[in-house]
Amino acid sequence: MMDLLNKVATTALLGFVVSSMMTMGLGFTVRQIIDALRDVRLVLLALLANFVAMPLGALALDKMLRLDEPLGVGLLLLGAAAGAPFLPKLTELAKGNLPFAVGIMVLLAVGTVGYLPLVLPLLLPGISIDSKKIAGWLFLLTLLPLAGGLALRARYAEAAARVKPVLDWVCNVSLVPMVLLLAVANIDKILHVFGTRGILAGFLLIALGFGMGWMLGGPGIDTRRTLALGTGQRNIAAALVVASESFSDPSVVIMVIVVTIVGLLTLMPLCHVLANYGSERSRGLD
Repeated sequence: MMDLLNKVATTALLGFVVSSMMTMGLGFTVRQIIDALRDVRLVLLALLANFVAMPLGALALDKMLRLDEPLGVGLLLLGAAAGAPFLPKLTELAKGNLPFAVGIMVLLAVGTVGYLPLVLPLLLPGISIDSKKIAGWLFLLTLLPLAGGLALRARYAEAAARVKPVLDWVCNVSLVPMVLLLAVANIDKILHVFGTRGILAGFLLIALGFGMGWMLGGPGIDTRRTLALGTGQRNIAAALVVASESFSDPSVVIMVIVVTIVGLLTLMPLCHVLANYGSERSRGLD
């Protein structure tokens, strides 16, 4: 029963990621996404936060909390894997800068493909990374559906305008049940991590990323929201590929899954707080 539930949860997760990426593509043009990345300073800060500060933060938390080796490895994988496919949907919920979210997600996801094979052997001596497999999964889950949505909007604007509200509804309705299903399907894995400080480490990594992204997100409240969420939520697709292909200990995969669930359960309520925070500030200024 649990195996079946786990397969359903995994399918729901993949379906949500693919549909949300296509929805984002239907909502924007390539020019809008490129224009959102024209702030070179902000882009460099995003790269610094995700590819320098977060791996170092994960390493520091691993040492500070004295995690078991497999759990520490899982934490490091997430610390180094940037470009979370959930970012556009989280940004939409938080009323952040959506074109910037899509652009920075693509930039970080593509960067992760080349970054992981370079940095992980330094953090974890002896590990070998299959960058082609990581690239393949990221392409199928994020880049291909995003490109398909962009192409459909560019070629058939009227059809895209009719399809997008339907996909928006599907994504919005399925988000919370998908997260809950993922948590229930992996309840045994979550319980396995209890008492190991693994959940605490994951929560602290997410909090570190959120705080760092907020501080480095520039003066605009919309870009702050986006970078905070984009740095706090890590790339489960890339981390799971490495965890399952490069490590025989299942605890590494378990840690990646548990921290991802903790991240979604933490950041989703925060999205609503951020959205209301912006509304209250606007009413105060009026």
